[in-house]
Amino acid sequence: MKSICLYLQMHQPFRLKRYRFFDIGRDHYYYDDFANDDVITRIARNSYLPTVEALKEMVETSGGKFKAAISVSGVVLEQLEMYVPELVEALKDLAKTGYVEFLSETYAHSLASLSDIEEFRAQVKAHDEKIYALFGQKPKVFRNTELIFSDEIASMIVGMGFKGVITEGAKHILGWKSPNYLYNSIAAPKLKILLRNDKFTDDIARRFSDTEWSEYPLNAQKYISWVAATPAEEAVVNIFMNCEALGEAQSRESGIFDFLKALPRYAQEAGIGFVTPTEAVTKLRPVDALSVPYPMSWTDEARDVSTWLGNRLQNEAFHKLYALAERVRMCDDRRIKQDWNYLQASDHFFFMSTKYGSGKSSYSPYESPFDAFTNYMNVLSDFIVRVEEQYPTQIENEELNALLTTIRNQSEEIEQLEKELKSARTEKQSARTAKAKTVKAVKESEPKVEVAVEVEKPKRTCKRSCKKADK
Repeated sequence: MKSICLYLQMHQPFRLKRYRFFDIGRDHYYYDDFANDDVITRIARNSYLPTVEALKEMVETSGGKFKAAISVSGVVLEQLEMYVPELVEALKDLAKTGYVEFLSETYAHSLASLSDIEEFRAQVKAHDEKIYALFGQKPKVFRNTELIFSDEIASMIVGMGFKGVITEGAKHILGWKSPNYLYNSIAAPKLKILLRNDKFTDDIARRFSDTEWSEYPLNAQKYISWVAATPAEEAVVNIFMNCEALGEAQSRESGIFDFLKALPRYAQEAGIGFVTPTEAVTKLRPVDALSVPYPMSWTDEARDVSTWLGNRLQNEAFHKLYALAERVRMCDDRRIKQDWNYLQASDHFFFMSTKYGSGKSSYSPYESPFDAFTNYMNVLSDFIVRVEEQYPTQIENEELNALLTTIRNQSEEIEQLEKELKSARTEKQSARTAKAKTVKAVKESEPKVEVAVEVEKPKRTCKRSCKKADK
């Protein structure tokens, strides 16, 4: 049976405030709280909350036949916990249905997979721990930031124990092949690959409310008929999009949520089911192996990483940031760790992109890419100062790491000796207690011997007789 695999992604960065050169070394708080509160609250109200409510309704009204997947970055979860806690509760209720799968990704929605494998693994681990803590699920399928994927990244993903990965059905990789099959990685054959169908996705995410589109207006029955018309052997149609497409890019007034809710009914009538990514990679067999020698993504026509690392500004900021990775990992300062996560979000590099000319991107809070670069580098300069105060650059990473390893080993040795001492004291005390109990038990078990002693009574004498005798 043909199936639809629907996946929605939620992410918003912590936006930086206007940070000037003269703030470096004086102000260590980098974020625009007002903007962050305003943006996440608006998007949650218009998109996230109604989408989660719609998904739960679709599961319930379909009797569990409808299934979907969601990916939520760690940094957006932090914002939701601060500003929209009711959405976190709604996501928990959605997870309890058992028909919505939470996917793995990097905690910071970062580009770490392109630079630092250790940081990449650490972020994936941190993200999955938060997902488990909040929603009780251990992710089995991985979704990288912006669907970035390559043969090298495939090997990293398999090394972390994932069964499958979601990425873009890019034409320069597929050639004549269809994205509506399950594939596996040529670099890591055990890794199954689900490919986004950009046509079916963009029909909803981009064209749904476009009055100039030849298929406007789009309804659920028409859409499902297009899916049903694909070749019978094409087992799975992967529809992956940003959640903001529902309620933000396509407003509630466009009828997007009514369209979404009607999909399960028409799919059932057409004999089309819904599957989660884990079900897809478990039940289906790969039809071919794909090679992705260079990183690809789901953005722009090129489907590469040039949107984030396509100019000198972006690369300068990117390399300066990740040059700190080794020192930050050695650090135990909670604020530094937190800022490190927030500064890695791919959005900061996207705002520096010049692919749209020197003007402002519609998604950017800055007037120009150069403005975005200047502000980010001012913040990064202060962050560098804070890191170097703890771990000076005069000490090489290897030397510093060796020193810290020695300190950690000594601490572990001291801790072990303290444990052994405590154990010895406990054993000694236990021995004393046992000995005392034994002595007491022996005394209590000894038979009691009663000795009868006869006491000779003195003879009575008559005082009167004695006196007569004396006379």
